[in-house]
Amino acid sequence: MAPPAQSQRSASPSQPSGKGEVSDLKSQLRQLAGSRAPGVDDSKRELFKKVISYMTIGVDVSSVFGEMVMCSATSDIVLKKMCYLYVGNYAKVNPDLALLTINFLQRDCKDEDPIIRGLALRSLCSLRVTNLVEYLVGPLGSGLKDNNSYVRMVAVIGVLKLYHISASTCIDADFPLTLKHLMLNDPDTQVVANCLSALQEIWSSEASMSEEASREREALLSKPIVYHLLNRIKEFSEWAQCLLLELVAKYVPSDSNDIFDIMNLLEDRLQHANGAVVLATVKVFLHLTLSMTDVHQQVYERIKAPLLTLVSSGSPEQSYAVLSHLHLLVMRAPFIFASDYKHFYCQYNEPSYVKKLKLEMLTAVANESNTYEIVTELCEYAANVDITIARESIRAVGKIALQQYDVNAIVDRLLQFLEMEKDYVTAEALVLVKDLLRKYPQWSHDCIAVVGSISTQNVQEPKAKAALIWMLGEYSQDMHDAPYILESLIENWDEEHSAEVSTYLFWGYGFIMKISSYKSKIGQFDILNQQYWLIYTVFGQVRLQLLTAVMKCFFKRPPETQNALGAALAAGLADFHQVGFHNVGLQDVHDRALFYYRLLQYNVSVAENVVNPPKQAVSVFADTQSSEIKDRIFDEFNSLSVVYQKPSYMFTDKEHRGPFEFSDELGNVSIGAESADNVVPANRVEANDKDLLLSTSEKEESRGPTHNGSAYSAPLYDSSSASISAANSLSELAISNPTSAGNASSSSLAIDDLLGLGLPATPAAAPAPASAPLPPPLKLNPKAVLDPGTFQQKWRQLGISFSQEFSMSPQGVAALTTPQALLKHMQGHSIHCIASGGQSPNFKFFFFAQKAEESSNYLVECVINTSSAKAQIKIKADDQSTSQAFSDIFQSALSKFTVS
Repeated sequence: MAPPAQSQRSASPSQPSGKGEVSDLKSQLRQLAGSRAPGVDDSKRELFKKVISYMTIGVDVSSVFGEMVMCSATSDIVLKKMCYLYVGNYAKVNPDLALLTINFLQRDCKDEDPIIRGLALRSLCSLRVTNLVEYLVGPLGSGLKDNNSYVRMVAVIGVLKLYHISASTCIDADFPLTLKHLMLNDPDTQVVANCLSALQEIWSSEASMSEEASREREALLSKPIVYHLLNRIKEFSEWAQCLLLELVAKYVPSDSNDIFDIMNLLEDRLQHANGAVVLATVKVFLHLTLSMTDVHQQVYERIKAPLLTLVSSGSPEQSYAVLSHLHLLVMRAPFIFASDYKHFYCQYNEPSYVKKLKLEMLTAVANESNTYEIVTELCEYAANVDITIARESIRAVGKIALQQYDVNAIVDRLLQFLEMEKDYVTAEALVLVKDLLRKYPQWSHDCIAVVGSISTQNVQEPKAKAALIWMLGEYSQDMHDAPYILESLIENWDEEHSAEVSTYLFWGYGFIMKISSYKSKIGQFDILNQQYWLIYTVFGQVRLQLLTAVMKCFFKRPPETQNALGAALAAGLADFHQVGFHNVGLQDVHDRALFYYRLLQYNVSVAENVVNPPKQAVSVFADTQSSEIKDRIFDEFNSLSVVYQKPSYMFTDKEHRGPFEFSDELGNVSIGAESADNVVPANRVEANDKDLLLSTSEKEESRGPTHNGSAYSAPLYDSSSASISAANSLSELAISNPTSAGNASSSSLAIDDLLGLGLPATPAAAPAPASAPLPPPLKLNPKAVLDPGTFQQKWRQLGISFSQEFSMSPQGVAALTTPQALLKHMQGHSIHCIASGGQSPNFKFFFFAQKAEESSNYLVECVINTSSAKAQIKIKADDQSTSQAFSDIFQSALSKFTVS
């Protein structure tokens, strides 16, 4: 059998046909190396272009390295650039070849042409070969003193490259001090900007190892240096201005006059054409005035116009970035932007990501004066061809309804959405009507009249169907067909999920199981696992809601719901799906059905009080983002944190994190740990929006509990007859579903045994001794180890077992100049730090400790304010009975912290 014919490919002029062509290039370059004939530079250019072209497409042309170096002896800048590009590429992968370039690069560093001197110095520092650092010190020293600003600018960046290659060589040569001198005295602003950038990076890296470097880093934020640079800001390039403004944002002014002087210097930067400069200036204004409430509010008024101008004048990408920052400001002070709501109307040609952000901002700025106009505009978007925007607009209308008191017109609009013949509109409207009834039960008659006409067959989305079922159970006394609709849903129990969701669910589960056996990085597995559980939750929420709804309906209309309840409990207890050769069950559904069954078996009245108690109206729906996260994002204003709407530690590697330094992938350590329940008391709504001095978390803490006289209480109905009828019907539950009667009778004993009910009484325990021995003193493990992932998980799961604020000694406050000093001290008491950070006067630490003889953990959040000499601790423990003992140990260790 003849071999298959190989495909013929025409040789491209930019691709070598074989090794012979590279050899030809080598010989041609060798011939031109020492030639001085006219036009030789043009010939070299053509050959150099070929070499660079081959190198770019991945062809190994390292064999012509020597010839390229020999041909570099020319004054042609174009040839020099191509040669330096070639040399830099191969020097990284082959350090031996880099030795051949040292002589000619050092020679070019002394060339008469400053462009060649700068290019040669940049190429020399870009070799990044540790063995060659001794050859960099001399050229860098000469470059920093060069008469040409371009060479000095390149030399400054070269110092930073040298620091990353060999930090000790850079420090020993006193290059940082030379850079500081240049920063304060060089006439070229780009050199000054490069010096500032390099010094910040060098001294930040050295600060943890050298007190002198730490002092130098703090000196960069001194008043003389900051004012010296600010006086020259107009000469700086846009990039350099942003760099300088980031430095000024960290500056701590001495008094209010200092603040006003800086703001006056930067006033004209708000009118700059570059959006990055404007945002950097806004950050400076906001951070400088945080301690001045009235001025801070005036800053919001002042920055509003420049930001709105940037939104309307830039590209969609710039508009989105600026809108993200505006969104953050709107969430902190919505009343300031309420009159400018029309700037947030969507335009037809805007991309969907910009429209979505504008919808969120319209929701935030809505108040009594502009609600009608905003809702009218949002209703127009509900008919948008972009389904995503249509959904978001309906959700926005619902959010506005939940935060306003006069909702008459909004309710009518939502009910009109239910009558539209679009599945996704109906689905979103059902979810919103459910939330609306939770807050405004007085609208139940109007809403139920419309909801009762919706067929469950026309609602396919799990969240919407769950909302509809909730209304059927909650208001079954007002809906004549509610028991029969629920019964039909129970009859189709196995069809409550779509085939697509089921297939995707179990395909995803199998894929995750495969990944877990091959991937060693637990982070990748965690992401997939979270996605699986997300689908799992969506998959079972309809059945969970169906169980609860049929229970509620049973207490209100027992005779009509008896059969449906028996069938629902039987189906829930036996809930599983056949997938291949495996039975995969929904554990939450099974557990809830079991719970309801045992509750009814125990006492019908108790079951009614648990499942269907009198309810108060929900006043505030819990926010999805904690106040700590929002404040952290505000601290990172003018960064990707604002665009991503999450702090930098959630999406950056450890080495690139900001001043609040986490030990490892801690994630959101304290997120949601002390957050309120989903239902928040109504008095929490009364916030003072003008109090911009407080952070979001401080605002929440300052709102004390007060009685809300307008809280709605659901009307009580005469439950005596319903309870008696329900009790009479309970005995028939086991046979209400003929198909499952046998299973119920055979498994009854097993269920009783599982929960310990119906079993013979156990013998009485032996009497306790008269006096219990004292517990042994608490001892901690000095070599305790706890990975950040476990810390994060435990912090979320455990409740606060001990919380206290106490005073620190003056010696301890004086010793707390940097977080590292306290960490070493606490480690000596077997208390280890997993995260630390902050700047004076506020420091924050996360500690952990373990018992000496068992793996019982103690987690501590410690916030220290050096100005008030106060420390606040929150302790979470696996064994809460020993929390007080551990607190004594922790406070004792902290009290012994002094200047060493």
